[in-house]
Amino acid sequence: MGSWSLRFLAGLGLLAVLLTCCSSQVNSCLTARSGTCSDCLQAGVGCAYCSEEDFGFPRCDLHEKILAHGCNAAYVIKATSKQTIERNEAINMNLQRSQVSPQEVRMTFLPGETRELDVNVFAPTKGPLDLYILMDFSNSMKDDLDNLKKMGNKLATVVQEISSDYTIGFGKFVDKVIEPQTDMRPDKLKQPWPDSDSPFSFKNVIPLIKDVNSFTAKLQKERISGNLDAPEGGFDAILQAAVCKKEIGWREGSTHLLVFSTESAFHYEADGANVLAGILPRNDEACHLDENGVYIQATKQDYPSIPTLVRVLGNHNIIPIFAVTNHSYMYYLKLKEYFPIAEIGVLQEDSSNILEIMRDAFVSIQSKMSIRADNRPKAFGAQFLDSSNKEVRYGAFNFKPGEIGKFKVKLTAQQKHGEQPVCKVDPGDKEGTIKVKPTTFDSAVNVKASILCETCDCEKTPTLKAKRCNGKGNLVCGKCLCDDGWAGAFCNCSKTSGSTKDQCIGPGMTESCSGRGDCQACGTCVCYNPDQYEGPYCQYDKTQCQRVAGILCNDRGSCVMGRCACSEGWEGTACECSKSNETCLDNKGKICGGRGKCVCGSCQCPDTGSGIALSPTCEPNFEFLRGVCEETRKCVQCKAWKTGEKKDEAKCKDCLVEVIMVDELKERGEVLDSCRFVDEDNDCTYEYTVETSKDPTNTKLLAEVLKKRDCPAASLLWLLPLILFLLLLLALLLLCCWKYCACCTSCWQNCLALLPCCRGGRMVGFKEDEYLLRQSQLTSNHLNTPMVRTGPPKGTDVVRWKVKDNVHRVPSHPRELMQPNPDEMIQFPISLRLNRLFSENLSRPESKDAEQLRQEVADNLNEVYKQIPEAQKVQQTLFRLQKNAGKRGNYTIMDTVLSAPRRAYPDIVKLTEKNVQSGNFGDLKVVPGYYTVATDREAAGAVEFQEDVEMVDVHVPLFVKDDDDDKKQLKVEARDVPLGIATIAKRFVNITIIKEHATSIFSFLQPKYTYSRKDGVAHIPISREIIEDGRTQVTYTTQDLSAKNKKDYMSVQGDLSYAPGETEKIVPVRLLELSEKDGFLEDKPIKQFVMDLSNPRQGAKLGRYPRTTVTIADTQEPSVMMFKKGNQNFSTLDQTYPIPVVRSRNEDSPATVKWRTKKSQCFDLSGSLKFAPGETEKNIVIEPFPGSAQPETFQLELYDPSTNAVVGERKNTVVNITEEPRSPEIAQMQSKGYVSPRGTTPGGRLLPPGNLKAKATGPRNIRLNWDPPPGNPVGYKVKYWIYGDPEKDAKVLDVRTPQAELTNLLPFCDYETRVCAYNSMGDGPDTNIVSCQTLEDAPGEPGRLAFNVISPTVTQLSWAEPAETNGDITAYEVIYTPIDDEMKPVGGAKKVKIDNPKKRMLLIENLQSAQTYQYKVRAQNSVGWGPFRDATINLASQPSRPMSIPIIPDVPIVDAEAGDEYDSYLMYSNDVLKSPTSSKTPSVSGDDYMSNGRWEQNFLFPGGSTTRNLSASSSPMSTLSSNYKGGAGGSFTTEMHTTYMTGPGSPRRRDMIGGGIHTTEVLMRKRSENRGYTDENIRDSIVIGDDKFPDLNARLSPGVPDTPSRLVFSALGPTALKVSWQEPHCEKDVLGYCVLYQLLNGGETKRLNVTNPAENSVVIHDLLPNHSYLFKVKAQSQEGWGPEREGVITIESAVDPKSPLSPMPGSPFTLSTPSAPGPLVFTALSPDSLQLTWEKPRKPNGDILSYRVTCEQLHGGGDMRSFNVSGNNAETSLTVPNLTENVPYKFKVQAQTTQGFGPEREGIITIESQDGGALSQYNSQSVTRRDVFQMSPEMTTRTNVSHTMINDPYFSDGMMMTQFTETGSMVSRQVTREVVQRNVTGASTVTKRMFYES
Repeated sequence: MGSWSLRFLAGLGLLAVLLTCCSSQVNSCLTARSGTCSDCLQAGVGCAYCSEEDFGFPRCDLHEKILAHGCNAAYVIKATSKQTIERNEAINMNLQRSQVSPQEVRMTFLPGETRELDVNVFAPTKGPLDLYILMDFSNSMKDDLDNLKKMGNKLATVVQEISSDYTIGFGKFVDKVIEPQTDMRPDKLKQPWPDSDSPFSFKNVIPLIKDVNSFTAKLQKERISGNLDAPEGGFDAILQAAVCKKEIGWREGSTHLLVFSTESAFHYEADGANVLAGILPRNDEACHLDENGVYIQATKQDYPSIPTLVRVLGNHNIIPIFAVTNHSYMYYLKLKEYFPIAEIGVLQEDSSNILEIMRDAFVSIQSKMSIRADNRPKAFGAQFLDSSNKEVRYGAFNFKPGEIGKFKVKLTAQQKHGEQPVCKVDPGDKEGTIKVKPTTFDSAVNVKASILCETCDCEKTPTLKAKRCNGKGNLVCGKCLCDDGWAGAFCNCSKTSGSTKDQCIGPGMTESCSGRGDCQACGTCVCYNPDQYEGPYCQYDKTQCQRVAGILCNDRGSCVMGRCACSEGWEGTACECSKSNETCLDNKGKICGGRGKCVCGSCQCPDTGSGIALSPTCEPNFEFLRGVCEETRKCVQCKAWKTGEKKDEAKCKDCLVEVIMVDELKERGEVLDSCRFVDEDNDCTYEYTVETSKDPTNTKLLAEVLKKRDCPAASLLWLLPLILFLLLLLALLLLCCWKYCACCTSCWQNCLALLPCCRGGRMVGFKEDEYLLRQSQLTSNHLNTPMVRTGPPKGTDVVRWKVKDNVHRVPSHPRELMQPNPDEMIQFPISLRLNRLFSENLSRPESKDAEQLRQEVADNLNEVYKQIPEAQKVQQTLFRLQKNAGKRGNYTIMDTVLSAPRRAYPDIVKLTEKNVQSGNFGDLKVVPGYYTVATDREAAGAVEFQEDVEMVDVHVPLFVKDDDDDKKQLKVEARDVPLGIATIAKRFVNITIIKEHATSIFSFLQPKYTYSRKDGVAHIPISREIIEDGRTQVTYTTQDLSAKNKKDYMSVQGDLSYAPGETEKIVPVRLLELSEKDGFLEDKPIKQFVMDLSNPRQGAKLGRYPRTTVTIADTQEPSVMMFKKGNQNFSTLDQTYPIPVVRSRNEDSPATVKWRTKKSQCFDLSGSLKFAPGETEKNIVIEPFPGSAQPETFQLELYDPSTNAVVGERKNTVVNITEEPRSPEIAQMQSKGYVSPRGTTPGGRLLPPGNLKAKATGPRNIRLNWDPPPGNPVGYKVKYWIYGDPEKDAKVLDVRTPQAELTNLLPFCDYETRVCAYNSMGDGPDTNIVSCQTLEDAPGEPGRLAFNVISPTVTQLSWAEPAETNGDITAYEVIYTPIDDEMKPVGGAKKVKIDNPKKRMLLIENLQSAQTYQYKVRAQNSVGWGPFRDATINLASQPSRPMSIPIIPDVPIVDAEAGDEYDSYLMYSNDVLKSPTSSKTPSVSGDDYMSNGRWEQNFLFPGGSTTRNLSASSSPMSTLSSNYKGGAGGSFTTEMHTTYMTGPGSPRRRDMIGGGIHTTEVLMRKRSENRGYTDENIRDSIVIGDDKFPDLNARLSPGVPDTPSRLVFSALGPTALKVSWQEPHCEKDVLGYCVLYQLLNGGETKRLNVTNPAENSVVIHDLLPNHSYLFKVKAQSQEGWGPEREGVITIESAVDPKSPLSPMPGSPFTLSTPSAPGPLVFTALSPDSLQLTWEKPRKPNGDILSYRVTCEQLHGGGDMRSFNVSGNNAETSLTVPNLTENVPYKFKVQAQTTQGFGPEREGIITIESQDGGALSQYNSQSVTRRDVFQMSPEMTTRTNVSHTMINDPYFSDGMMMTQFTETGSMVSRQVTREVVQRNVTGASTVTKRMFYES
C-alpha cells in the first residue's frame, strides 16, 4: 500500500478520534498533542499522557479517551489536584462579632480547573461599631460646624440605635498648606478668616472614644479654617484616617464607618504636580501623623488616586458615607460607583440633616453585603454564587443581620495568562493566599491556592539513540524525538532527501496539499493558514462544518477534520442536540413520563390510542381539554361501577386511570381535582378525587372513588301526578306558541329551548357567510367578525374557533408545496382578556400603569410558557378594549408576541387554553372563555357568550403580507362548544381580500413646514402622484401638539377631491395672533401642530409623508436673498448662463423674489425665483438662442421679495459674456459637419474630454466645464470625491452636456474631480484630476459654554470652537444680559467682540450680585455671523468660598459696567490683579507689582499678555533689581536676583548637605518683529536646558559626552514602555547609547545597547505592572562613556474594572469578530485637539474593514461623536478636533470585519491647560544655569503614568523642552511632549538667572 494510502488511513483514524473528543470546552489536551509529556499534563484539567511505545493514537488526550483507545493503564500518566479544609470552627451566634466559616482552606488546581467552596457568614444585629466623622473645615462650612456642635445628644441617640457597642471619633481637613491651594501671606497663614485657625491639611481631633459627652465637649473648642481654591484635600484626610489604625483607634472585629462631610469637589492624584506647589512624589500610603494628630507630609507628597483609596479602604474594612451638598453631589455620586459598598446623602446647606443621612446610610449598608476575594493571584478568577447557584454582583447578597448567611465562592485557574501558558508565568501570579470575605468584615476565609504544573519523570530518563528510533533520535516517554535532519514517527525520513509533490496529493485530489500548503520533505504538508486548514493534505477547512442559524457548530463545539467535535453535553452533526434530559423530565422526575423518548432535548411521545392528549413530557394532559374531571369521568364510571360509554371491557382497558374505592375522600386542596357526576345509567350521584401516583414508576392517574353513591328511591309512583301536571302545562305552552308563532321557525326554536331536554334550542354561528375586503382600505390586520346566538339567553356558551390563510390555493400550488420548516423560530401573537377593568392610561405604552402591568404580564406569561421548548420571552405587549364583547366589553385585552419554533403551535394552543380555563396565568388573573393564538398562516381561539348576550365579535387575524396573492381567501370555522349547551348553526365564514394596485399616491411634499403668525394663513400643499388617471379623494385633518386649536390656529378637516389630471391641492390653515399675555414673553415656546392624511379612495394609497408637522414662528426674521457673487463670467460657447442666488435665515419657510435683466442688448427677461422650505441656493438660468450669443455685459436685479423676505446687499450682479476661441477639433467638426475618423481610439472608444475646469459657485456647489472630445459621445460621467478619500468612494453624475453642476457638497471643503465620455462602445479614459474648494458658509453655533465662577460678581466664560466652522473663524461675539425669572431682560445687553479666534475665553467683572444673566456667544467667518449658543446662570447660586482670581495668560477681561456696545478696548489678566474690588475700570499699568512676598511679572504686547507668579513665601524678604515694561517693537534685557532667606539673621539660605550654592540668571527679552518672528501662530512654551547639574569643579574629559538631557517615559500598555532622551552635548561624535533598567527594590539589571546614534528612544515590553523601575541612560564617544541620567517609572494598572485609569476591553464576543484593539495612546496637539492611536487587534479573525471610534464627555453633556477609520491604512490613528479643555472624555474603539464589530477598547483622557515652570530643590551642587522661558502655556495630557525623576532640579511638566549652549548663537533641539509626575529630593538655596522671550 502506497505511502499516501497509509497517511490517508492514519488521517481517518485521527478524524475518528477527534470526533469523539469532548470536554467542557473544546478539548484543550489536543493543543499539546505535538508537545512533551509535561506539556500535556500542563495543558488543562483532565489531560493524560500515554507513554506506551506501540500506542497508535494521539498520546495526549482526556484520560477516559486514552483508556478507551487501548492504552495500558500502567502507562497512563496524569496529574491530580486536591482540596482540604485545614480549619473549620463553627459560627457562634452568641458572639456579637462578624464571623466566617471555614477559616483555612488549601486548594491545588490544574490549569483550567474550577473548584467551589461553601462559606457561611454571620453579622450581628448590633455588633461593634466605629464611627469616624471627617469634616471639611474650610470657611464655607462654618454654619455646618456650629450645627454639629449642637447635636451631641442627638448623635448619641442615633449611634445607640445602630449599635450597643460603639465608639465615635472626629477629624478635620482643609488642603495642602502650599500655593496655590493656600494663601501663603504671613497674616493669612496665621488667620485666614476672622475667628479661625491656621490652615492645615488633616488633623485627627478626637480619636475613637466611647464617651459621647467627652466627644461633644472637645468638639466645642474647634474653629473653622480656610484655603484658596475650590477643591479640597479630603483624599489626604481619608487615606490618613484609614492607614493610621492605631492613632484613629479602629478596633478589630467592628464595623468601620467613615462619614465624609463637605460641600466641595476633591483634589486627586497629580493635582499636587503644579507650577507653584512643586512636583510632589506619589503618595506612599503610609501613616504620617505626629503626636498632635497632624498630617505632616502633606506638602511633601501628592494626593492619593481614586484606585488607591478604593484599595486602602477595602484593606482596612472601612465603608465611606459621603454627606455632600447639591453643589458637589454629582462628583461624589460618580466616586461612589468605584467602591464596592458606599453610601451618599445630600447634605443641607447647614448640615442640619447629617444625622438622618448617617442613619439612612447605615440601614442601607446593613441591607446589602459585598463579597470580595482579596490578594487574588492574576492566574485565578473568582465568582460568587448565592444559595441557588446564581452569580451575584457587588452588594447584592441579602444577608440579614443576626442570621447565618450562605454563599459559594467559585475559583477558576486560567489556562493562559495573556498569551502565555499559565505554567510559564511568575510563581507569584499563580499561587498565593486569597482572602474571601464580606467587605465590612475583618475575618476572612484564607484560601491557599496554587496551580499544579506537573512534570513527567519519564522525561528525566530518555533512551538515547533508541533502536525504535532507528538510532536517529531519543526515545522519551514512548515517543521518538528525532535528531536534526531526520523526521517521521520513527526518525526514518531524511529531511535532505528529495521529495516530489506527488507524495502530497491525496486520493481524489489534483493539487499538492489541496492547494493550501507547501509540500515538505517526507511528503509532509505544511498548511499556509493552520488556523483555517488542517489534515494530512490540508484538505479540511475549519470554517466549513455544519451550522445552526448561521453559527458554526452551534457555538457548542469546534470544527475538526471537516466535522463538528461537540463540547461535553452536546451532540449531533452540528452540535445542535443537548445530551441533558432536564428538559424532558416530568413532574415526577421521570424522563418523558416513562412513555416516550428524549431526543435532542424534547420528548417524542407515543400514540396512546385512547384519545387522551399528552403533555410535552408525555404525561396525560387532561387540563389541555375540558379538565381532569371531564376527561376521567367515563373511565371512572366503567372501572368503578361498570356503567357509561366505556362499560365494555375492551374500551375500559385502554383507560389510563387506576381506581381505588375508599370510604372517605381527601380534601380538595390535597389532590388535582375533586369530581361529582350523575350516572346517566341509574341517576346515581358519585364522587371521586384525581391525583398522580406517588409511585414514580406508575404512569397512570389515581382516582379514589367514594364507595357510597347517592341514588334515588326505587319507587316512582309518587312522580305520576307531577308528570301529568307537567304534560298539561306543556300542552298549554305549545298551544300558546302555535297561536302567536305559527309562521316563525325561530320562535318555535325559542319555545323548544325552554324544554330542558332540547339541547338544540340554543344555537350559535357566524352572522355572515362571506366578507369581501380590499387591501388598500384595510386599517387593521384584524377583522371583527360578529358571531350570534339564538335561543334562550340564559347560561354561558364558549365557542372555540380557528382560521386558516390561503384556503383558495389547491394542494398543487407552488407555495403550498413549499412546506415550512418546523424548527423555524416564528412569532406567535397571543391575546388574553385580563380580569381587570380598562383605563385610559393603559392605552399609552409609556405610562406608569401600562409599564407596571406589562411587567406583571411578562413575568407570569414567561413562567407559564417556559414549558414550551426553546420558547423565548414575550415582547411587544400592548393593551386595548374589545368592542362588542358582551358584558366583558370594559375589561382589558392584552396582546403580546411569543417567539418559539413553528412546531410548538399545538402545544402553545393547549397550554393557553388550559390556563385560560383555570382563570390564572401564574399569578395573573384572566377571564375564562377568551383567547387567541396565531401564527403567520393560521390561528385558534375562543369567545364567550355571557348570560343575556346575543352577539360578540371574533377578532380574526387577516395575515396580510406583501407577497399575498392578488386575491386570497381565509376560512374561519366555529369548531365546537366546550362549555354550554348551544349547537353550532352557521359554522363557516369566508373572508376574501383583494390586493389592488394603487391608482394614485397621496403625500405631503415634505415632513415639516414653518410659517410666521404674520402670514395669517399656512398653505399646506398635498400632492398626488397619478398611476392610473381618474377621480379620487383623500381625507385630511389637523391635531394639536404644542399649538392649541382656537388659540394658535384654527383646526381644519375635510375631504379633497382630485379631478382627472389634477396633481396638487392646497389646504389653508388660519393662524391666530398671539394673546396679549403671551406677547410679552421673550423666549416663547415652540408652537406646532400636525396634519394627517387618511382614507384614500378609488384605489389610492398614502405615500412617503402621510403626516407633516407645522411650526408657527412667533418672531421670525425675514429671509435674506441676494446674488452669490457681484460678477458672473460666461463664454459665448456656454449653452446656459446659471446665476446663483443664495438665501440665509428663516430657511424653513417658502420665499420668493422677482428678477429682471437691465442694460442688455440681447436679453429682455424677467421672472420669479421661488425657494422651497429648506432650500438655500437656486440658479437663475438664462438660455441664449443657439448661435446668437454675442459678447456683452449686462446686469441682473432682484426686487419685490415676498412678505417674509428681504433683498440683501448684493441685489445686482454684473454678467460678462466673452468670446473664446474654439478648439481646432471642434472647429473642424462644425465646419465639415462630420466626426473626424481620428477622434476615437482604434477600438472605437472616445478620447478623454479636454480643458476640464472646476469653479466653486457656492458653499455647496461646484460648476464644471470641459471641451467635448472628438467623436460622437452619448454622455459624460463626472466623478467627484472629497480630497483625501479613496477614488473608489467617488460619486458619479451622468450628464448629457459638457458641463455639470455639483450640489449638496460640504462648505469650505476640497474636492477632486474627473470626467470621462462614453458611447456605445463604453467609457473612455478619465481626465486628469482637477481640484476645487467650495466657498465658505456661515459657521455653526459654538460649543458648550463653561463657567469658572470666581465670585458672585466675577466669572470666567469659555466656549469651544463651532463643530462646523465652514471656513476660518475670524472673531467671536459675546452678549450678556440681566434677566428675571421669566427670562425677560431687566437691563441693557452688553456686547464684546473678540477679534482673536484663538482666545475662546472671557473674564467678566462687576456683574450685579445675585442677578441672573443670559450669556450668548456666536462665531464669525468671512461669510458672516453664525447662530448663537446661549446659557443662563446666577453666580450667587454657586457655592460661596474664598477663591483667588486665577491667573490665565491671554484671557480678555471686560467690565460689566462699561459701555453698551463693543468695549473700546479689552484688558488682560494681569490688569485684574491691580484692580481694587470696587473699581469700575481696572487700571492698566506695565509696572511691576509686588506684595506679600509674591512677585508679579507683567508683560504688555500686541495681542495678549502674560502673568507669572514666582512664590517667595518661604522668606520674609524678596527683592527686585529693576523693573521692566515692553512696548510694541521694543527689545530689552533686565537682570534680576532673588534672595531666599530661611530666618532672622540669615542673609542667604544655604543647603548644608554639601554646602553648594545654586545661582541662576534670569534674562527678559522681548520677541519682536525685527528679530524675524513673523508667524502669528507660534506657540510659546517653557523651555529649559540641561537638567543635570554636576559640580562645577568636576569637569569631564574633553570629548566625553555630557549627561543625556532628559528622560521621557511613554506608557504603551500595562507592561510596555517607551523611553526617550535628548542627545547630550559632546565635543566629538556620539557613537551610541546604553539603557540600563532594574526593579527599584532590587533584582537583575538588564542592558540595552543602542548602536545607532540617531536613535534616541527604545521600547521595552517585559515590565511588570504596578512595579517601580530604575532607568539609567548614558552616551558613548571615542573618549568613553559619559555620566548617567537616572529616572524612576511606575506603570500603574487598574485595581478595579470601573477605574477610569485602566481602559478595559468590552464584553466578550462570539463567532469570528475581531478582538479588541490594542491600548489607546493619546497625544495632545492643541488645547482642543488630540491624536488618538491604537494597535491593531491581536486576533483580527479576518480582514479589518474599518474602526469605529466614539467620543463622549465622561460626566455627560454634549453629544456622542462617532468616527470611522479605514482598516486598510498601515497606521491606526485619528485626529480628534473640537474638544474642550479640562473636560474628561471617554473614547471607545472597535474593529469591524465581515462578521461584525468586535469588543471595545476604552480610554479616558483630559486635556488640561497648565502654566509653565517650577522651582524645585537639588542636592549638594553649585552651578550656573541659563534658561529660556516662552510665555504661553503648552498642553498636558493626563494619563495613568507616574514618573519619579532623581536629581532633576528643573523641568516643566508636559512642556516643550529646548536645550542650548551659548556660543554666539542659539541651537535648539526639541523632544516629544509627554505627561509626567516627578519627585525631586533634597533641598538647596537657589539664585536663578532666567532668559525670557515674549
